[in-house]
Amino acid sequence: MGPRLPLLVAALASCMLPARTCVLCDTKIVEALNSLEMDYLPGHLGAEHHKNLMKRVKQALQDFKELPFDEDSYLGVVDEPTLEKASWSLLKDLKRITDSEVKDELFVKELFWMLHLQKDIFARYAAHFQKEGMMLQTLIWCSNCKKQVHACRKSLDCGERKVEVHEMEDMILDCELNWHHASQGLTDYSFYRVWRNKSETLVSKGKEPTLTKIMVDPLDAGTYRCQLDTVQSSPATVIRFHVIVLPKRIAEEIPSSNIPSQDEVAPSVVTWSVTKSSTTLQSPSSQSPKSPTAENILRGRLVGLLIWISVVLIAGIATTILSYRSEKIMDSIKSWLGTGSEAAQSSQVPEEKATESRSQ
Repeated sequence: MGPRLPLLVAALASCMLPARTCVLCDTKIVEALNSLEMDYLPGHLGAEHHKNLMKRVKQALQDFKELPFDEDSYLGVVDEPTLEKASWSLLKDLKRITDSEVKDELFVKELFWMLHLQKDIFARYAAHFQKEGMMLQTLIWCSNCKKQVHACRKSLDCGERKVEVHEMEDMILDCELNWHHASQGLTDYSFYRVWRNKSETLVSKGKEPTLTKIMVDPLDAGTYRCQLDTVQSSPATVIRFHVIVLPKRIAEEIPSSNIPSQDEVAPSVVTWSVTKSSTTLQSPSSQSPKSPTAENILRGRLVGLLIWISVVLIAGIATTILSYRSEKIMDSIKSWLGTGSEAAQSSQVPEEKATESRSQ
């Protein structure tokens, strides 16, 4: 590889200044650097370059803090989610390089080019952190990795939102922003009605981030202001709502086919059907019997046929039972009559014999 490798490493890291930086506050980054030195370098770079390379890598990571200080982009602090995103991006690219098994000079070039890109990514994450609203968060100071609750200096006024709602419908004003859940030291949401003379009336105050007004009317139109308070004197968020109440939605109505004429019934019992709904609203006194349909007629005929068949079956069964019993009754009568005649004949024979004996 020759003498070019040490010169390349020195040139790439010549502008690095030793200091603490945010990404080195993450223990996963420190562990990854140790694994790089102990596991990867022995088989992919000469042993005489290991110590110098690792020193330059750490200096490159410390250079992440060398960003322009601006209250809209970077103030030397980030929150924990921002640090996690920056660390995950760095670890992902480092693993990509080690998985590729590149060696020597090519490995050094890819490593420091990756660190250069990761510095830009960290700057974007830090700028995204400095977004609208003021919030109290546990921040990590890049200079010493200490955590402190800090008030982020951000824009207080979050602008105005236009809300349109139809008359007799519900109005919902939502004051919640995405970062409210991650913030500390927030107290209550307060909603105010702002009048034309700039005076304000408190409408509601509490933990709920929404204001709901049911069945609005034209008097509810106007300007509303939401304010999210903090434990400090200044609020975290202020949002204004310009509410416009539109005319009531018109539902097309047509009379149903079974409405009597005005000469037959009073107007209070007239039935109307709304085309947008399948429900027909009827006065209880005006409900009339439904006209028979083909299905109802067929059902009635089937029921009648079943009843007729049942009657025929019952009659047949009864006839069979009666005929069977009548035969048995006749046999009983005949047998009884036969028994009586035999008894009469047997009683007549002794009398005749007695008469004959007397005559002798």
